Amino acid sequence: MKRQSLLATLSALTVMTLGGVGYAAHRRSKGRNPYYSGPVTDHFDGLQFHGVDQPADKVLGDILRWKRERARIAWPASFPSPFTDTPPERVEGLRVSFIGHASYLFQVGRRNILVDPVYAQRASLLSVAGPKRVNPPGIAFDALPPIDVVLITHNHYDHLDGPTVARLWQRHQPLIVAPLGNDSILRSFDDTMNVETCDWGQSVDLGGGLTLHMTPANHWSARGLNDKRMALWCSYVLTSPSGVVYHSGDTGLADGAIFRDARDRFGPPRLATLPIGAYEPRWFMKAQHMNPADAVVAAGLLGADQVLGHHWGTFRLTDEGIEQPVEALAAACAAGGIDPARFIPLRPGQVWSPDLP
Repeated sequence: MKRQSLLATLSALTVMTLGGVGYAAHRRSKGRNPYYSGPVTDHFDGLQFHGVDQPADKVLGDILRWKRERARIAWPASFPSPFTDTPPERVEGLRVSFIGHASYLFQVGRRNILVDPVYAQRASLLSVAGPKRVNPPGIAFDALPPIDVVLITHNHYDHLDGPTVARLWQRHQPLIVAPLGNDSILRSFDDTMNVETCDWGQSVDLGGGLTLHMTPANHWSARGLNDKRMALWCSYVLTSPSGVVYHSGDTGLADGAIFRDARDRFGPPRLATLPIGAYEPRWFMKAQHMNPADAVVAAGLLGADQVLGHHWGTFRLTDEGIEQPVEALAAACAAGGIDPARFIPLRPGQVWSPDLP
């Protein structure tokens, strides 16, 4: 096989395990879950996790249809951000810095919290194939302040970057919080990691008046072709003296119940961070990834004062153009009569704080 064809094949296999592009495994590790062996619940059947209305898993025929019908818009090889950030060591109030794709640094109540930190050049199980970043992280790794907590929303490669988490552990010894089953994956990169796993509805006291709550997301998980939905996925709510912060992780809108429930339980967020990219083609992506119009609906259901948009413009996972999410978000805000300053599509290195003008 020619090198170009081999890399294309490897890249396709890599992309199939990501949040936007998966398909069902046909063998289930001989009926055994390699990550988690807890009791059966209303969203765990003893082998796999599922949501309330879990959509059917994609199959190979869906992948072939997508490939056959796709209308892919080209991305540039480089899409540099005009921003870069060197965060302060600690913040009393609330400061949010966007690293890129779905990676954030939340500084709140003198705690530094990283969400889904990915510093790899590819969101992939391979170093030679798979989605390659088109801009550098908005905060250089060596410019990170002392990290107290690392949050993982799920195990897709564009959210769980094992070598980066291991490097953070070795340098900062943070508390690592992840949904059920993801501790096995994380400890495969460093078996000394302190990983606290939670189920939907459970909470972790972070000290300083901060409490972390794990809530459902409309998504799924996989690291390979035979571990579909064998580790849990989630959203997070952080209650703090600076207000409620909601971070969705990857999610579809579905009937909006997860957003209504979060508002009912915790109140309207001071800040919500929602994905706006990796959504085309809609027939394939709708159940697992919101588009900008969906994200505007979700923001309304949450009643969020301020919304930041991510999951666009760094790793190419799907068919839309690199700037289409920003254009579609502007149109959705205009259609909903929403001030665009209330829903900002972030670029790597961009910072938001209620204290900034």
